[in-house]
Amino acid sequence: MLFQQSFLDEIRARIPVSEVVGKRVKLRKQGREWVGLSPFNSEKTPSFFVNDNKGFYHDFSSGAHGDVFKFLMDTEGLSFRDAVERLASMAGVSLPANSPEAEQREAKRRSLYEILEMACQFFESRLGSTIGASAREYLDKRSIISTTRTEFRLGFAPDGRDSLKYFLLQNGLEEKQLRECGLIIIPEDGRVSYDRFRNRIIIPIQDSNGRVVGFGGRGLSTDTKPKYLNSPETELFHKGELIFNSHRARSPAHELGTIVVVEGYLDAISVFQAGFKATVATLGTAITPEQIKLLWRLGSEPVICFDGDKAGRAAAHRAIDQILPLLGSGHSFNFAFLPENQDPDDLIKTGGISKFYQVLEMANSMWDVLWRRETANTRITKPEHRAELEKRLQALTSLIPDSLVRKHYKLKVRLCLMDLFWKHDRLNRSGRAGNTVSYLYQSELIQGGPTRGIGAERLFLGLCVEYPENVVDRIERIAVLNFRGGGPDLLYKRFLHDLILIFIENESVTTDVIYRKVSAEFYFVLEELHGSKTASLPSGHRLLSRLPILKTHPYPDFIVKLFLYYIDFFDLRDMEDEIAAIVKDYPAEPENEVEEQLLARQSEILNLRERIRHYDNSIAEEAANLKTLAGQKAKFASLVA
Repeated sequence: MLFQQSFLDEIRARIPVSEVVGKRVKLRKQGREWVGLSPFNSEKTPSFFVNDNKGFYHDFSSGAHGDVFKFLMDTEGLSFRDAVERLASMAGVSLPANSPEAEQREAKRRSLYEILEMACQFFESRLGSTIGASAREYLDKRSIISTTRTEFRLGFAPDGRDSLKYFLLQNGLEEKQLRECGLIIIPEDGRVSYDRFRNRIIIPIQDSNGRVVGFGGRGLSTDTKPKYLNSPETELFHKGELIFNSHRARSPAHELGTIVVVEGYLDAISVFQAGFKATVATLGTAITPEQIKLLWRLGSEPVICFDGDKAGRAAAHRAIDQILPLLGSGHSFNFAFLPENQDPDDLIKTGGISKFYQVLEMANSMWDVLWRRETANTRITKPEHRAELEKRLQALTSLIPDSLVRKHYKLKVRLCLMDLFWKHDRLNRSGRAGNTVSYLYQSELIQGGPTRGIGAERLFLGLCVEYPENVVDRIERIAVLNFRGGGPDLLYKRFLHDLILIFIENESVTTDVIYRKVSAEFYFVLEELHGSKTASLPSGHRLLSRLPILKTHPYPDFIVKLFLYYIDFFDLRDMEDEIAAIVKDYPAEPENEVEEQLLARQSEILNLRERIRHYDNSIAEEAANLKTLAGQKAKFASLVA
């Protein structure tokens, strides 16, 4: 039995090569490919590569190369027919009947492709003619240049009722064929048929092999409704199963390791023209499960680029609901949101392609968008409110079919809910205490980057120089602090080690001793963090400028609290980075003990945050009292004078 090429292409489109190969070879992700040990030769170093984007495998040890069909034939000894039957079953595709009728259907499909190609050429020719002047003017305003128009085969549908119909009939076609291609509309009341597309810019919609399967039309008149019009559903055109520009974007997406999805085909054309070739678009519909699978064939983590307004975020939320039931290991989505009231074309015109890249770099993970959706404007003041939120999140993550991915998401839910409830309770307590604002260093550590807290490092090191007696009492904790500031060579960490050596090697350490004993390479750091006495400035003038409350000569207990606050602060930073790293590299098949240890560590973090909060409030209150007392002293001194 001979299988039609379109049938084989459909199987290839539905089943990634890695899915078939992965049943026999243990594969791991390496860049944009999968790699494993050769199924054809015995080897210790993997030389077998699978590329889903290009649809083939290659074994460097044996030279074996092929697609999903050949892999089953070579590894299981199947005939081509048996391989096709096996894969058709996996793909959920029915085998075509070996009959004259099946051959007629395939011949009909070929004729439809040919008719659509003729229509495409007609539209192209009209764009370049005198009657296409208004269409060219519109494209000029959109800054779509001539080479791009040619690349995308843009055209123009004249305003007449039957321009295309007349052209195709003149070339020997019948009205029935034009209707089957979605090119004309035949009124039910018996009136004469007419062209579906009139007075519109025409954008050919091509399948993954570059064949024209339908058209999109953009109205030129302001009162044209709808503004955008697609071909109807036909034997070749299934809107929910097509990705605009996928055949051009496939190779660039493979090279970049990503694919970007924009909302409209003209946006995709503008971004492509600006230089970002790995760009596709849906056809004006909410993303479908079939499109999600097609996008994953182009890149393991596509970036969906939506408008930043309410409608754009609602579209992202709808997309997530479609993605969750399909989510599996090695695949996800990210979401980039454009500035409000700007589409990709506007952004590129005003800021160039670099602005578009900036938007992509700020893309949110699917988890982040899901979390914000579910927690926005959600009440969590009562236990039943919290239970409702947790139940909703658990129900959503239960939709994930992959057990390992589902376990990761459920763990993420538990960790983030613990963090959210703690923050909410802290804010409530602060409100009842009179909205005390952090005096020293207000930060959301769980959301911060690895270099957060560098300013706190400067303050703490300055305090160590000014109040060395407090270092002696806590030297074991201070010696192991993980400082990150001072540039790529971690100057602050090295300075701290030098400082600790001074305390170890000298029985009595004062500020003067530190200035005398510090290594020459760190003297300028000492000046930056503390500041030696000059004719016009006091000792520690740089520290005083950063922490002016020290000018009031606070009590020793106040300084002790400062030291304890900062030491806990740096410990908390390390603990949060540790838990973030564990979550990121969470084992594929974790033991239950690992998960419990992770949750216990999160509890330690919340307890440490609570202790820092108490220090913070106490320090803020004492600082306010010190300022008041200093003001009273200054007033009294002026009266005595």
